[in-house]
Amino acid sequence: MSLTEHRTTSAVSAALAKDRLGVPSVVFFVISAAAPLTVIAGVVSTAYAATGVTGVPLAFILLGAILGLFAVGYVTMARYVVNAGAFYAYTAKGLGRPVGVATAWVALLAYNALQVGLYGVIGSAAEPLFVDWFGISPPWWLIALAFWALTGVLGLMRVDVNGKVLSVLLLTEVAVVVVFDIANLLHPAAAAGYSMGVFNPGNLFVPGVGAVIAICVASFSGFESSVVFSEETKDPRRTVPLATYVALVVISALYALSSWALTVPVGVDRIVGASREQGPELLFALAGQHLGSTIATIGSVLFVTSIVAAMIAFHNTIARYVFALGRENVLPAGFARTNPPTGAPIIGSLTQSVFGLAVIVLYAAFDLDPLVHLFFTIGSFGGLGVLLLLAGTSVAVLAFFLKTPGVENAWRTRIAPAVASVLLIVVLGLALVNFDTVLGVAPDSLLRWALPAAYFAAIGLGVAWGLALRRNRPGVYANIGLGAQAAVRRSS
Repeated sequence: MSLTEHRTTSAVSAALAKDRLGVPSVVFFVISAAAPLTVIAGVVSTAYAATGVTGVPLAFILLGAILGLFAVGYVTMARYVVNAGAFYAYTAKGLGRPVGVATAWVALLAYNALQVGLYGVIGSAAEPLFVDWFGISPPWWLIALAFWALTGVLGLMRVDVNGKVLSVLLLTEVAVVVVFDIANLLHPAAAAGYSMGVFNPGNLFVPGVGAVIAICVASFSGFESSVVFSEETKDPRRTVPLATYVALVVISALYALSSWALTVPVGVDRIVGASREQGPELLFALAGQHLGSTIATIGSVLFVTSIVAAMIAFHNTIARYVFALGRENVLPAGFARTNPPTGAPIIGSLTQSVFGLAVIVLYAAFDLDPLVHLFFTIGSFGGLGVLLLLAGTSVAVLAFFLKTPGVENAWRTRIAPAVASVLLIVVLGLALVNFDTVLGVAPDSLLRWALPAAYFAAIGLGVAWGLALRRNRPGVYANIGLGAQAAVRRSS
């Protein structure tokens, strides 16, 4: 490599600020996107209530194991493909450039859905605090706009600043979850006691198991985002795998423990009824009984900060996907602009902020229920998209290493990716079959088919755009999935 080429490569790689994230910061981004307190308060109670199945804790363990298998090939491929586009770049390398473009469209749909869905729940989470503290009840959209502005401002700042904010929010969030779990475990129901029946396969593999899997799998959304920050880590070959495994173990263990602990003071035989009656308030009601109203209020505050942390994490992920696509001219090149003082992908960040604002305004103007129509419906749509991305990427990883034999051992490149691909496709099938239960709609509802169809439309349009680039802009097509190398090739 000539001196000129070396300088060009260095300049392009630095477009996203290098060497700013270590293992802890990436772990904070990953777990914050998963939003543990939001999952434990909302998703766990929903899983019990909607399905009537008590094996929810075991479902989290099984899903954690499946995603652990997926992560083996996923982080191995990170050693060979360092790209903020992650899923997009992996599928482009493994399954071909048109499929890579299609994956990008699905990723943008899914992550934006998860991001804006959070604006629908932040109002209902924060409103009781405004009533208790200030005696006022602001509309949900006003609260959402305040946190939208905060998220947008942080998205333009240094990525390590975002990491530090997330570290504070996440550590306090996890701490309160652990305190709530201990309190629940110290107050077992008189009749049921410490029942371990929730870990019995016979209480999971019953009618409704597909719905449980479909609901719970969305709780892991975001764990895969470690690779998105690979260009900004201090040592991608070490940081990305370690952060991924640490985050996955913490998330799986926390979800399984907390969903079991929730049954201890209520009783396994009554957890379904209690979840249907109280919903997300069940966790905080138990905290109030066992720890007092002050601790319960602190938990409610951290419920809000949990949502905010997830907003920040997903916003940063989306901004980097847009940046990656702009850098390779799959989107207009202007989307690849970064903010020189901070290294943040400025146009990608602003684009996500504009989209979020439009959604808030639209839902407010038409007086749509933000919790049902935005958080649950759009959030479930986003979770389905991430599951589709995981299944497709697992197949792509397997295909990539089959075309590149001998670079790693068989466990990392063939066995784990192959098993993960089969299991994820099964989980995806279960999610599609039970999507009406996930959404909480009738089996013949138009939504249960229309929302998944949107992803298949995105796949079709993405493939068509990739083929159009191959025909009309072969130089751009050749650079798909190359990341920073794409800019180097264009400048040479």
